[in-house]
Amino acid sequence: MSHFARLQLVGKMTYYLGWIALVCGFLVHVNIAKGLFMSAGLSKRNLFELSVISFLICVASELQVIASSEKEAPQPVVRQIAA
Repeated sequence: MSHFARLQLVGKMTYYLGWIALVCGFLVHVNIAKGLFMSAGLSKRNLFELSVISFLICVASELQVIASSEKEAPQPVVRQIAA
């Protein structure tokens, strides 16, 4: 697995983890499944912070992939014609 593929995998995983945490935070906010998350020790704030951090990691890994791919782009081959 290449460096780019690993970074993109991390980006995808943290993106989905962020959405899951955001949905769980919404469920706690509207008092659906509040007991489940409170018994696990997760408050609305913890779930929100987890979603924000996940999205930041996602953005950072995607930007790293873009920056790395631009640096390692293959250079065009220039051929000289012998005179």
